[in-house]
Amino acid sequence: MTTHPLFLAGAEVTTPSTFRHRNTYDHQDLGEVCLAGRNDAAAALSAASHARSRMARLSSGARESVLRRVAEQIHARQEELAHIITAETGKPVSLSRGEVQRSVSTFEIAAEEAKRNVGEVVALDTLPSSEGRLGLVKRFPRGAVVAITPFNFPINLVAHKVAPAIAAGCPVILKPAPQAVLTALMLGRILAGLGLPEGAFSILPCANDVAESLVRDDRAAVVSFTGSARVGWQLAAVAGRKRLLLELGGNAAVIVEPDADLEVAAQRIVTGAFANAGQVCIKVQRVFAHEKIADKLLARLLELTARVGVGDPAHEDVLVGPLIDEAAALRVESWVQEAVRQGANVLCGGARDGQFYRPTWLTDVPETTKVCCEEVFGPVTVFARYHDFEAALAAANSSEFGLQAGVFTRSLPLALQAFETLEVGGVILNDVPTYRVDQMPYGGIKGSGLGREGPKYAIEAFTEPRLLVIKT
Repeated sequence: MTTHPLFLAGAEVTTPSTFRHRNTYDHQDLGEVCLAGRNDAAAALSAASHARSRMARLSSGARESVLRRVAEQIHARQEELAHIITAETGKPVSLSRGEVQRSVSTFEIAAEEAKRNVGEVVALDTLPSSEGRLGLVKRFPRGAVVAITPFNFPINLVAHKVAPAIAAGCPVILKPAPQAVLTALMLGRILAGLGLPEGAFSILPCANDVAESLVRDDRAAVVSFTGSARVGWQLAAVAGRKRLLLELGGNAAVIVEPDADLEVAAQRIVTGAFANAGQVCIKVQRVFAHEKIADKLLARLLELTARVGVGDPAHEDVLVGPLIDEAAALRVESWVQEAVRQGANVLCGGARDGQFYRPTWLTDVPETTKVCCEEVFGPVTVFARYHDFEAALAAANSSEFGLQAGVFTRSLPLALQAFETLEVGGVILNDVPTYRVDQMPYGGIKGSGLGREGPKYAIEAFTEPRLLVIKT
């Protein structure tokens, strides 16, 4: 049986504690994965502390070179990585390929940003007493980054933490999701051959209490976490004075106006609602359609949903694979049942088969039900009608989350009104909130987190400004 070592201070290490890793769809054995304990976590932090000055001294050219070589090697192994992602997480292979390609882009963007980590000149001679003075501002790496990533984008969300850390000159300790460790460990094998300083990176599959010890430790300077709101805010409470980046999901809304291209809207909404079984933090969870076009739009959504491929994620025509485990499918099932008990109507789907849940549309759903007010993280979407645009905006804002929202309209005034009014990190015009490219500032407000990802913005979070005052 294959044993997969972890990476401690850049070197492969086997540990006595392991867990059996299995294919999400067919449960075939994927080998034993080594688990880090508290001593391993402490050793990784110690190594990162020792590597801090060497990482900070790497030239921007050296950082750029490392990041470009990572991108090249991921590109060369993209098919292998895509199939590992599909085996580990049940993500349909076509979506896995797209994710791998995005991770190449993320490392390439970070490579460019490594050369642009520039400061500014500040005029200080604004008072007679400051004549002859000039301020120079430069950004310096904060130190070790503790990165914790989820299963649903196991290479690109890792890239969004590891690549900016390297670009900023920070050591990084990655705790990958237990369901997606092999993808992260393959990235570790790529990094290990690139000549980074010893201690520049560790990849530690570990239990949650060990991950919490990393977050609590004062030797870590930054915590970058993507995952559930419950866990994210728990970690924030114990992180102390560290810089925090939290991407915590949402229950994204789409608003469709009468002047929208309904065919484009319907096709994008169905993809945004059900791709990867809805296990996307910016999936379409709530659709608000103007009453003038609601019936027509809903009929088309149901037609398109009936054609969605459900099944073996290794098949090219599948969009909806299994949920990550049966417990997740049972939770989705219970949330839909709760909504039905409170008056919701199931228009299609609403059925579970083991780890699978059929793509589901609900109407007449009370706002207090979990499928409306919490993150469903599954293939379930709520459809509602509205009379006026202001009411739709208010309904979209009626959420503890605020990650992204989509608005379909040809009206520039309405688009700008949505931009000014919606309480989210990003408003996507004439597309679904599921849209993301990797250079954009990505993150949310309210319960959806703190800070922004995207290499440029993560580098800003991983560094801090320092002022030099010069008297001529």
